[in-house]
Amino acid sequence: MTASEENLTTTPEPETIEVQTMQASPDGFHPRPGIRRGTAILLVTAAFAAITLLIYSGIHSRALAESRLKQRTEEASIPTVAVVFPREGAPTQEIVLPGNTHAFSDAPIYARTNGYLKHWYFDIGSHVQKGQLLAEIETPEVDQQLLQARADLDTAQANLKIAKITATRWQDLVSDGSVSQQETDQAVSNLSAVKAAAESSAANVRRLEQLQSFEKIYAPFNGIITARNTDIGALIDAGANTQPRELFHIAAIHTLRLYVSVPEVYSRAARSGAPATLTLDEFPGQTFHGTLVRNANSIDIASRTLLVEVDVDNPTGQLLPGAYVFVHLKLPDQTRSVTIGWFAMVKPSWFQSRSVATTAIA
Repeated sequence: MTASEENLTTTPEPETIEVQTMQASPDGFHPRPGIRRGTAILLVTAAFAAITLLIYSGIHSRALAESRLKQRTEEASIPTVAVVFPREGAPTQEIVLPGNTHAFSDAPIYARTNGYLKHWYFDIGSHVQKGQLLAEIETPEVDQQLLQARADLDTAQANLKIAKITATRWQDLVSDGSVSQQETDQAVSNLSAVKAAAESSAANVRRLEQLQSFEKIYAPFNGIITARNTDIGALIDAGANTQPRELFHIAAIHTLRLYVSVPEVYSRAARSGAPATLTLDEFPGQTFHGTLVRNANSIDIASRTLLVEVDVDNPTGQLLPGAYVFVHLKLPDQTRSVTIGWFAMVKPSWFQSRSVATTAIA
């Protein structure tokens, strides 16, 4: 066999050469093909498992959060109600209601004639008696009108006198036929007309005399002057063409009136003749006594209250009209109340303070 033939026959296969080359590693390690393939599969499997676990944990945590949120929402939607039992309060023996004092008689004073203020005699705070002169007004026009009316009355009375004489004379003459019946009737009719004119003139004189009497302004009742709105020389207009101006204001304060609105539930306390006690902030520790004299006998639909009037004697004038007072009314029977806690009430958002609900029962 030749040398070329030997070379051809001894050439190894490719697979054999690869195996020999791998076996000739310098570090002396000779891996196997099966081990390399198993390691790759193991790494792929581990990576897939890690990705799957990561995805599962994300989905699970989100589902768990949604479940907790839903549970909390359901729990929050359930209202929390505090149940309390009402407690019986102390019996109520009186009620305290606010009111305002008013003068027993109160009147503005106006002029009834035109002119100029001549003089005034009382100022604010002055005590006056009924019929006492308050002021005088000069009325030159009314004075002249009265003089003219009296002159007209004199003329009318003179005409009446001559008409009476004429009528009597003609009635005497008609009996013997000296004058006609027609002329006699005319004389009698003229007498009636002149008599009516004289009565009209007399009425006009009385009217002007009454108007002239209004020059003097008198107090209509005993009281105190609370306002004076005029002065000497001021023009006084009775209001025929313009709005009249108040000259004085007078109030009788020897007795004061109080108007109080009593709630319907306590309307039984509003009996005529029932006593009432008054207290005022400006008189601490001091009480005043009055009497319930009348009530409206009708419940106001809008406020559900009964309007009552309480009269209080005020001989010294210590109490003033317009004062704010507290009226204490005794109840005919003890009225008990039921009290519940403040938290049992539904309060608006703007209401911050605590309160107690009280309901009166019979």
